[in-house]
Amino acid sequence: MTIRVLIADDQPVIRAGLRIMLDAQPDIDVVGEAVDGRTAVQLARQLRPDVCLFDIRMPPPDGVEATRQLAGPGVVDPLAVVVITTFDLDDYVFGALRAGARGFLLKDAGPELLVQAVRAAAGGQALIAPSVTVRLLEAFANAPAGRPAPQPIDPLTPREEDVVLAVARGLSNAEIADTLHISLSTVKTHLASLMAKLGVRNRVEIAMWAYETRRITARPG
Repeated sequence: MTIRVLIADDQPVIRAGLRIMLDAQPDIDVVGEAVDGRTAVQLARQLRPDVCLFDIRMPPPDGVEATRQLAGPGVVDPLAVVVITTFDLDDYVFGALRAGARGFLLKDAGPELLVQAVRAAAGGQALIAPSVTVRLLEAFANAPAGRPAPQPIDPLTPREEDVVLAVARGLSNAEIADTLHISLSTVKTHLASLMAKLGVRNRVEIAMWAYETRRITARPG
């Protein structure tokens, strides 16, 4: 299956670099480019790409609002959005994740991680650059919440609590399986159960829920 990708960034050099890295993959095809949020949303709705790769700071609407329009809680058929940014824009990234993004990358992440993120998003998963997962979540662990964290429909099992903590620490499915001494399929089963119980859509939201409910707190300093 070919993964169809839409790129949106107002810098031609960045768009060209992303296209080169993605088009080099046999299973990825860049089907469109946009220079601003308005065009990005229009093209996304027209082309229905498998993955939208959006810069967070585009001309209006910015990446956060574009993500919300395409993947927000009220969107009936949300698209997969991955946002890219520089690390000093954590607040924008957090907003994008809240708006429905399936993950984010730094612009200097490199082709391997970029391709992994696109493939993960296309497969219904979420990928946040491992080097900044915990730092990003901790940066907002004590931020004022717009609404209370959702409570589980049913109590979490002890093993599900273990998986929540592992996800919040940025572990991959394989790392969770290794750490908890369970199979990869069991990890996926626990993740599916957690998403159903918490009313969230992906592992990013599971991780944020762990911080919002103070299961993990920010480290001092």
